[in-house]
Amino acid sequence: MAQHLAQTLNTICVPEYARYYCKNLNRQYTLQDEVNIFYGQVALEETLIPLAQNNVLVCDTTILTVKIWCDHLFGDTPKEVTDEIKSRKYDFYLLMDIDLPWEDDPLRDFPSQRKHFMHVWKKELEALDASYRIISGIGDERLKNGIDAVEK
Repeated sequence: MAQHLAQTLNTICVPEYARYYCKNLNRQYTLQDEVNIFYGQVALEETLIPLAQNNVLVCDTTILTVKIWCDHLFGDTPKEVTDEIKSRKYDFYLLMDIDLPWEDDPLRDFPSQRKHFMHVWKKELEALDASYRIISGIGDERLKNGIDAVEK
């Protein structure tokens, strides 16, 4: 979705730093790894902001993901992460619905807890008073729904 949005909006997409970080991590990740991912995602966003076109930067994910994983896996989130979440504002979130079949991926976890994480995401976005839309649909319909939500 993020790549499609960036291409359609003629701008750049900030990739998910965690994918690069965890790709060759041949061990269970730790709280320090989550903090490292947090700093990496922030640095990646800051580096790519000057390349954004049309006053739009599309982020595949945000640092809110770090909080959700820290809370789930370690029971708490470091203050540096929560402080940055409060001060780093994103204009609009697209929350991907869980209506697609699960796709196995070595960097994806907890396929049986999709409803739980959907609830967590909604709760976290609402706690931030974030503007967001849930995006449903399969294939081209989902991509169109994402573009429509951003354009509105």
